[in-house]
Amino acid sequence: MGRTLEDKQQIVEELKQLLGESEMALVLDYCGLSIKELSDLRGRLAAANSVCKVTKNTLMRRAIDGDSTWSHLEPLLNGTNAFVLVKGDVGGAVKAVQSFQKDRKKSELKGGLYEGRLLSLADIKAIGDLPSKEVLIAQIAGAINAVATQVAVGINEVPSGLARALKQHAAGEGS
Repeated sequence: MGRTLEDKQQIVEELKQLLGESEMALVLDYCGLSIKELSDLRGRLAAANSVCKVTKNTLMRRAIDGDSTWSHLEPLLNGTNAFVLVKGDVGGAVKAVQSFQKDRKKSELKGGLYEGRLLSLADIKAIGDLPSKEVLIAQIAGAINAVATQVAVGINEVPSGLARALKQHAAGEGS
């Protein structure tokens, strides 16, 4: 039984809403994946505040029609597609998809879109290779802490150096 026009309009509106909240979209060929495997992918993506939607390309075309941010997805809309819509942790979502693909060896990324720019597979791999937000914050905090320590040591060295110089000068006069 086919979908009614109302159902299709509702799906298009839901896609528009999800795209409006998303920073990035990945297009994944889901041919050969079972419902259980798609559920596994959705579970992995939930941790990165992302969703996986399986919908017809025609409905996605309608959702992106007239939207300059997402219209560049058009060339990827062929075949059997699942759309990974990323709301927050872009790197985490890409890593979740890559981990899923490595474990399942069934799905294939076709490409993606980030900030209106079409991403190649190499671009997506580079995003996945970036350290997580937490690691970057820790690295920045460590660098700031190192600078603060060096400044403190330098400031502390001024009176110590002056005291040593005075002591040497006093020792030189006493002889």
